[in-house]
Formats: sequence, structure tokens, C-alpha cells
Amino acid sequence: MDSARSQTQPTPQPMTQPPTGVHEIAERVRRAAAQGMPLRIRGGGSKDFHGLALQGEVLDTRGLAGVVSYEPSELVVTVRAGTPLAELEALLAAQGQCLAFEPPHFDREGTAHATVGGMVAAGLSGPARASVGAVRDFVLGLEMVNGRGELLRYGGQVMKNVAGYDVSRLMAGAWGTLGLLTELSLKVLPQAPAEATLRFECSQGQALDWLNAWGGQPLPLNASCWLQEAGARQGLLYVRLRGARAAIQAACPRMGGERLDPGTAAADWQACREQGLPWFARRAADHGLWRLSLPQTAPVLDLPHGCTEPLVEWHGALRWVQAPRHQGAALQALARAAGGSATLFRGEPGTDRGGAAIVDGQVCATTALLHQRLKHAFDPAGIFNRGRLSAAW
Repeated sequence: MDSARSQTQPTPQPMTQPPTGVHEIAERVRRAAAQGMPLRIRGGGSKDFHGLALQGEVLDTRGLAGVVSYEPSELVVTVRAGTPLAELEALLAAQGQCLAFEPPHFDREGTAHATVGGMVAAGLSGPARASVGAVRDFVLGLEMVNGRGELLRYGGQVMKNVAGYDVSRLMAGAWGTLGLLTELSLKVLPQAPAEATLRFECSQGQALDWLNAWGGQPLPLNASCWLQEAGARQGLLYVRLRGARAAIQAACPRMGGERLDPGTAAADWQACREQGLPWFARRAADHGLWRLSLPQTAPVLDLPHGCTEPLVEWHGALRWVQAPRHQGAALQALARAAGGSATLFRGEPGTDRGGAAIVDGQVCATTALLHQRLKHAFDPAGIFNRGRLSAAW
């Protein structure tokens, strides 16, 4: 939960005339706070699998839907939090624009559909994250209801807006524990004019070496994925290039590898984003899916016995590992030694309860205290998504 600070520290004021629909939500939050009743903020429910626990009465945000404003020439869109993410992406695509960080949907047909508010609250990014930035880097401003039932605005609709604490970005990845998002202003980008995917047969170590070397060269790297298929003697590295046509044409012969069919490659990258690749599907019954966030330069990790070979994204910075829950402490220690962290992203198949202690036991006492103070400042009664990130609140 990073924040930016300057000498000016504005104090947001409650709005006097909330938009239709938000007023009712704010009143419900005030009643819940007075009664100490926990509320479970939920949009489409596509990410219900993640977190320590899902507690409280459901507070559905899908009624807060619709595009407030969209200025393609300004590369800014303002949208209500309950708007389906797929609808926003279709609107942008019609103008040749996109959410460059490729947020995963994790939709389940007929049961769950990702919303824009859930996208920001989860703070999850797709394959392009290492090259273009994370969700938080594209949040310009937001409107939210805090734990007192006050409607607050932070940030704005322009890129140069840096006065005071950067609360807008603070909400990205907070999983709704600090407040209920009602409206968001996002920076969008034009779609790349050209794209190519190269495939290389290599070990994990060789893949990391190549990615580190390419990262220091003027190449249009956009995404990468290394994995080893079941029974294969060697792994496969996939590298996606995006940018000007001339840059793509020059980079492909320089890097080598096998250039893949664009349609097939696009489907594979989407499957990677949505964890729909066969590597994810073959998870053993007693294995959870662990997410290791590391420096890009971290070497190949000596994983504990019983863990699978990882699937490596983000040029080495994101490594998915399938492992039994009892190996969690060893994975966390291994990740810390490499300068990163490890969390249980999904539980065992069939249970899909994820979220190893994101706060508990993984951060120093000072950071834990900071988290607690932020929670108390935004949600003093502790009613929002209680127990999802920490057993303490």
C-alpha cells in the first residue's frame, strides 16, 4: 500500500448530493457501522476464490454501472465501479484503445463476471504488467464510500495530479478493506500497431538469462512466459513484442526463435492471463497455486520437494508454483531470501480458497502497524471485507 506525499495534504470532504444509488449504499454503510455489522463488498464475484475468508452481508455494487465520461482524444475514461469489465474493454476497443495492463477477468460462465471496481480493488495485472505498469499506475482518480458512510473523491481525471497523498492508487490491491469504490477515472492507451510472439526451447535458467539480456536492449518487449509441459525434457519460452511495425520487424530476426501464428498466439496469451493454460489445469488435488513476486533478476529458485516446475511471467518477476499448503512457510522463506514474497493465490482444487495470510506473518511489525492504522482511518468500525486480508480485521 504505497502512497505519494507532498507538502500539501488535502482533506477530502463528504459530498452533499450523492449520485442516485450511491446515497442508498452510503446509508447502508452508516447503519452497518453503527451496529458493528460486517459487509462483504462484491461486484461480479469473479475473485471470490481469493482471500482468507469471505465474511459479512453481501453489499452488491453491480447497480453502480455505466460510463460517466469517455474522451478518446484525452486517453481518459470515467466509469462506475459496477460496470462489467468486458463492456469497458469493448468500448475502448471500438476506439482502438485498451487497458494496457491486461487485467484478468477470471469469469465463470453464468456465475461471475468481473467488474471495473473489482479490477481496481484486486489490483491484478496480466502478462504485460512488467512492461507497461500495474493497475495502480493507471488510476487517475476515484470516488468511494468510507467506513463512516461518507462519499469522498480523490485524484481527478488528468495525469498530472500529484498533490497530497495518492489515495486513488492506495485503493488498488486493498481488496475492498478500506472502502467501497463507486466511480473510477482510468488512463487508457492506444492499441499497439504491431505485435509478434516468438517461441524458444530452453531451460528456465536460460530463459531468465535471455530476458535479462534483452531487457537491457532497445527491444519492444511486452510480455513473456516460460513453462515446461508435462513430460517434456525442455521448457518453452514465449516472448511477445508490441510496438511500431518497423521495431517488430527489426527485433524478430535479431532475437531469433520461432514466430507463431498471430491468432494462435493471441488465444494463448489470453489463456495465460485467465489461468486457462493446461499448466494451471493439471494441478494435483492436494496442491494450491502459489504466487511468488520477485525481482526480475532473481535466479532459478531451489523449490522445496513436492513443488512443480514454475510458470514464469513478467520477465522473471512473477512465478506461479503448485505446491501443498504445508510447504507455504518454506516458499515464503525462499521468496524473502530472493527479495520478494509468496502468497497462496488459490486453494486446493475443489475448495479454491486462496489467500494465504497476505498481512499476517508476512510483513514486519512496522508495516503491519501501518496497515492497521490505514484500516482504522478509512474503516474505523472494521466492517468492510472483514477477515479477507487479515484475521485481525
